Amino acid sequence: MSSYTIPSVDLADFLSSDTTRKQKFVQEIGQAYEEIGFVTLKNHFLDEQLQADLYQEIKAFFDLPLAIKEAYEIDGLGGQRGYISFGKEHAKGKKEGDLKEFWHFGQEPTPDANLVETYPKNIQVKELPNFNTVGMNAYKMLEKTGIYVLRALALYIGLDEHYFDHWGSNGNSILRPIHYPPITTEPKGAVRAGAHGDINLITLLMGASTGGLQVLRKDGEWIDALPKEDELVINVGDMLERLTNNKLRSTIHRVINPPKEQWDTPRYSIPFFMHPRSEMPLNALENCISENQPKAYDDITAGAFLRQRLIEIGLIKK
Repeated sequence: MSSYTIPSVDLADFLSSDTTRKQKFVQEIGQAYEEIGFVTLKNHFLDEQLQADLYQEIKAFFDLPLAIKEAYEIDGLGGQRGYISFGKEHAKGKKEGDLKEFWHFGQEPTPDANLVETYPKNIQVKELPNFNTVGMNAYKMLEKTGIYVLRALALYIGLDEHYFDHWGSNGNSILRPIHYPPITTEPKGAVRAGAHGDINLITLLMGASTGGLQVLRKDGEWIDALPKEDELVINVGDMLERLTNNKLRSTIHRVINPPKEQWDTPRYSIPFFMHPRSEMPLNALENCISENQPKAYDDITAGAFLRQRLIEIGLIKK
């Protein structure tokens, strides 16, 4: 395993009134996303108390009896909201289900959102009175952090700083608390999360409770992603790679099983998948197309692309 570390950036630089610091952040995050597709980010909007409260609530939920959890797995939603049971999702191209169960919080749009689609309602957990409130507070702080990261990336690729504001605000984003239970028998080809790229624009990941996240470098070597306690891991998703015509990289990553002596240790992880509004065009940006970098993808909207990928990973049927 390489000693290479994922670049670390400080959002306080971008928020600074010092234009030199702001430009430093833009260059650092842009170059990292061209090279490895991942950064760790400090001084985001998710404070320590909110993180602690969120972990407390999700651990309490996953500790509930299976019959109670399964009552929150709603048919017909394609896993967009509520509980998704153990082994239901798999990586694209794999048959084995990932060794995890998870929950989905979704967007609660503002009254002036003017959306062309209707999002499913969030599922209320009656056994835990603070679960939904805490989850949605975290959702909003992660969304806010994501908007600022996208502003920096807009500047890096030569767009207006606020290009992504409309598309990202009130977008079809998902907050996914994940529980990887203790491993009790030798897995047959399954891992906690198979090698995959994320579907969305960017993913913001709260530091997982144990290690295991690995990123595939350009040279084919897997490296560990090891954020500090106060940092988020933020990576490019397939939608942003497509929009930027491969300028910014959606890097393959995975969550490996722990050494056998640690099989009895559960793992919790909380990614925020930042999706735009479904009508956002993912057509390659003109300033990312050149003679050396011809257009690589057909035109498609974010909504159509999402549906295509959810079929591929087994969450919805054709």
